[in-house]
Amino acid sequence: LADALPLRLAGGVHALHISGAAPSLAPIYADAAGVDDAAVIGAVLLAHEAELLPWLDGPPQTNEAGRSANFIAAMLWLAGQGLPARFECLEIGSSAGINLMLDRYRYEVGGRAVGPASAAVRLVPDWQGAMLPDVAIEIASARGCDVAPVDLTDPAQALRLKAYVWPEHTERFARIEAAIAEARRRPPELVCQNAADFVEEALARPQAAGTTRVLMHSIVWQYVPQDQQARVTAAMEAAGARATADRPLAWIALEANRVLHRHEMVVRHWPGDGAPQLLARAHPHGANIEWLV
Repeated sequence: LADALPLRLAGGVHALHISGAAPSLAPIYADAAGVDDAAVIGAVLLAHEAELLPWLDGPPQTNEAGRSANFIAAMLWLAGQGLPARFECLEIGSSAGINLMLDRYRYEVGGRAVGPASAAVRLVPDWQGAMLPDVAIEIASARGCDVAPVDLTDPAQALRLKAYVWPEHTERFARIEAAIAEARRRPPELVCQNAADFVEEALARPQAAGTTRVLMHSIVWQYVPQDQQARVTAAMEAAGARATADRPLAWIALEANRVLHRHEMVVRHWPGDGAPQLLARAHPHGANIEWLV
């Protein structure tokens, strides 16, 4: 379960359906009555073993633009705490870099509107809780990494990403299609690198004055090996100790609470003690945000 093995297999089977390679799956995805699901899936596994085995080799690529609304909400909150409202974004586990394009989307969160009004991707999660600060924020840059980055200009790789969006999620399908088109217009800045190396190198670079450097990630921490988790944490805390009011550091994490089975957004920022603060509970695909502060 920690490796999400069932999800890996489900993505591979769904890809066979989307591509038309396994027509026998159509009644299952249409939720037709009287179908022996086990028999159909068993036959598909036997017939398409060679295509399905590679899906077990790497973590699911569940990139979702809806999670960007959480990052934007956190940045509005950070700006309200007095941090510079100009953000240098660093993301680990970026997958295809869909959340690296967060400055190209339109948001309505916490009573605030952010982003271009003409954006093809509009994110309006159901909001519960207090209103966010009325401040203007700027995304100065956004860079990310992934150990197996997805190139959305490659139809086969785009299919892999779409395969992890289940067919009943029509709104998510529309969003991912719009994000794919946006990435083909101008690809996000994404490198093939592990999380620890990326964070250590990024934090070693000069930081512009009047800019908040922020590490962000969503539904990825469980896939980061423990030794890399420790390195990322140590690097962030060391950089936090050097942070100043003009060059602050923040860490936004939207991850699963495996005890409560809820997704939570926790933020740390420096200068200061960098204590973790639970800001919100949120739907993993961006449907709703329960603001807690």
